[in-house]
Amino acid sequence: MFVRTESFKEFIRYYPVVSVIIFLHIMIYVLTSIPAIFPSASIFESLMGVNLYIVQGEYWRLVTPIFVHSGIAHMLFNSFSLVLFGPGLERILGKARFILLYLATGVLANVATLILKPLTYTHVGSSGSIFGLFGIYLAIVFLRKELMSRENSQVILTIAIIGVIMTFLQPNINITAHIFGLLTGFILGAIQIGRGRALTESIRNISFRRSSYSAGRRQFNVKHLIWIALTLLALLGLLGGF
Repeated sequence: MFVRTESFKEFIRYYPVVSVIIFLHIMIYVLTSIPAIFPSASIFESLMGVNLYIVQGEYWRLVTPIFVHSGIAHMLFNSFSLVLFGPGLERILGKARFILLYLATGVLANVATLILKPLTYTHVGSSGSIFGLFGIYLAIVFLRKELMSRENSQVILTIAIIGVIMTFLQPNINITAHIFGLLTGFILGAIQIGRGRALTESIRNISFRRSSYSAGRRQFNVKHLIWIALTLLALLGLLGGF
């Protein structure tokens, strides 16, 4: 479920929403990083989350920080986290529900940041939405255990626990966005997983297709080790933003 085996073209075809979000990450980073071509500082300042400007009516800043990053490492790690954890949910939820929940968790995380942080607080990054994805997965793990294989449930629990712990240990982290992204993801995920047989079957198929494949191949090959290492790096990179 979390090990990607598709080619580049297959990935784009199977997961168009995740692909578009990553494309936006890259394009916005380019737009805000090439001063010789674009007024990068102006674009960055116009899109970043600034609590003072939001309360003055610039409400788009509740949405745009989800796609803006503070540097290339920040952008790459958040994008890679989305590559790992987004595809499964895009297939489970469908394109429309996935993008709705991705944006909703990110926006609600930014609303919490607005309410709980000082007016001078500024922030960028998609970590609120990515923690929202973790929250949706946790809703499946805790509320509908039968819909996800034990192996995938263990992966999600481990990543979520490490993510929460590291959120409080790493400097320059928007703790509010991480925690509220996780909570809103759990709540919205709990609502979604109760919606109809089609969603239930989709979750079951995605989760157990991987576990059935693993049952036929018991060996733990190098590819799996590489993906586990990359997953940990993505999580650490996700926690390195602000």
